[in-house]
Amino acid sequence: MSKTNQSKKYADPTTENKKIESGKAENNRTEKNKTGKKEYFGTVCEIQRNSYNILVENKMIHAKLKGNFFKENEELPVVGDNVAFLPNENGDSLITSVCERKSVLKRPYAADRSMDNGKEQVMVANVDYVFIVSSLNDNYNFNRIARYVSMTLQGNAIPVVILTKADLCSNPGRYASEIENLSEQVKVHCVSALYGIGMDELNKYLQPGKTIAILGSSGVGKSTLVNALVQEDVMKTSEIRDSDAKGRHTTTHRQMIVLLNGARIIDTPGMRELGMCDMDQGIDDTFSDIAELEACCKFSDCRHETEPGCAIRAAIADGILSRDRYELYRSLHEESRHAAKMKDISKWRKQLKNGFFVRLILWLNWIVLLPMRMG
Repeated sequence: MSKTNQSKKYADPTTENKKIESGKAENNRTEKNKTGKKEYFGTVCEIQRNSYNILVENKMIHAKLKGNFFKENEELPVVGDNVAFLPNENGDSLITSVCERKSVLKRPYAADRSMDNGKEQVMVANVDYVFIVSSLNDNYNFNRIARYVSMTLQGNAIPVVILTKADLCSNPGRYASEIENLSEQVKVHCVSALYGIGMDELNKYLQPGKTIAILGSSGVGKSTLVNALVQEDVMKTSEIRDSDAKGRHTTTHRQMIVLLNGARIIDTPGMRELGMCDMDQGIDDTFSDIAELEACCKFSDCRHETEPGCAIRAAIADGILSRDRYELYRSLHEESRHAAKMKDISKWRKQLKNGFFVRLILWLNWIVLLPMRMG
C-alpha cells in the first residue's frame, strides 16, 4: 500500500470535520503537527498549477501543498480527492495528506507517452459514475468506448455510456444495443442535450453525495451535456469541424461543479486517444463472458490457437462468441500487460538508480574521510 493510502482512510469531509469539532475524530493528527493546529477535511474541486481549490461545507478554500508533503505522500492530490489540511485565515491553507481513494481513474502519463516508460497519470478520484460521452456521428468509436469502460471498471466506478446528438442520428437504438452487448455492467443512454431528448433518464445518477466524472473526446458534446445537467451555462462550448467530426478543446482543466442538491460533476478535457495502463481486471470485468470461457479451457495456459479442448475456439466455431469481440479483448490485454511490464521496468530502473547514487555517496564519503582516518 502506498504512503498516500496509509496516511488516512477514506473520509467524508463534512462528517470528519464535525467529529473534529466535537473532539471525536479517529484520524485527527493534531498531536503530530508541530504547530498544534487541528486538521480539517475538504474535497479538491479545481487545480491551477500549484494552487488548489478545496470545498469545505459549501465554502471554497484556497490551498497549497505543505512543505514536507512528499515525505509522507507519493502522489499529488487530484480533483475529487478528499484531503486533510491546516486552515490559514491569512493566506493559503496547507494540504498535509490525501485520504484513501475509494475509486480512481488512471491513464498513461500524457507528457511521457512517446517514451513508453510505464508512468501513470491519475485523472480523477472518488467518483461513483463515469459518463463516457460519445456522439452519434463520425466520432463514434466502439473500440474507444470499450477502453473507457475497462478503465472505469478497473478504477472501481460504474460506467454509463452517453450517446449524444441523438437528434442527428436516424437509428440511435442500433448503437445503444451494440454498447449494451459490450458488457453487462454498462448503462447506455441516447440523449440530445440541445433538445432535451433523454435527459430526464440521467436524473437518477444525480443524487446527493454522488460524484460523476465526464469523459470523452473533444467535440462529442461534454460541455453541452454539463450545461444541460447543471441547467446553467457554466462551460464554454464550440462547434465541431464538418470535415472530420472533430472538435476543439473547450475544457482546459478538470473542474468539479456542485449541483444545488449536493450531486457533483467533474468535467475533464477531451482526450484524443486513451492509452492502456495495467488494467487486466477491468478488461476481464468488461468481457466477463470471455474470461469465463477461458477458465473452461483444458489447459490453464491455453493460447487459444491449436491447443485441444480450447473453449474460446469452440465458442467462436459455434457462433457463441464473435471473433471481432475476442480479438478486441485480446488486443486490450496485450496493451495492458505491456503497460504493466513497462511499469515494472520503470520501478526497477528507479530503484537501481537510487541504489547507485546511495553507493556513490557512500564511496565518496569513504574517499574523503580516508585521509582523516589515516592521519
